[in-house]
Amino acid sequence: MLLRLFYLALTSMFTLLRLMPISDRDKDAEILALRHQLAVIQRQTDKRKLTWPDRALLAALLHRLPRVRPSSTTADRLA
Repeated sequence: MLLRLFYLALTSMFTLLRLMPISDRDKDAEILALRHQLAVIQRQTDKRKLTWPDRALLAALLHRLPRVRPSSTTADRLA
């Protein structure tokens, strides 16, 4: 129980540190994208493909998110 509490506190701290430099507008866009993805997943109990309006909305919401650029490529890590 104590280990779980420590884990939850640690992950919450890292989440907070990750979200601090992001603007409120970017946070709102990410929340909207995640809510839409959740709604799509909940609707997909029997079908697997996204409809074109779902794809258009996700593309519009994800376009607003900042791009994450890795500091090194996978090839650099293997060398």
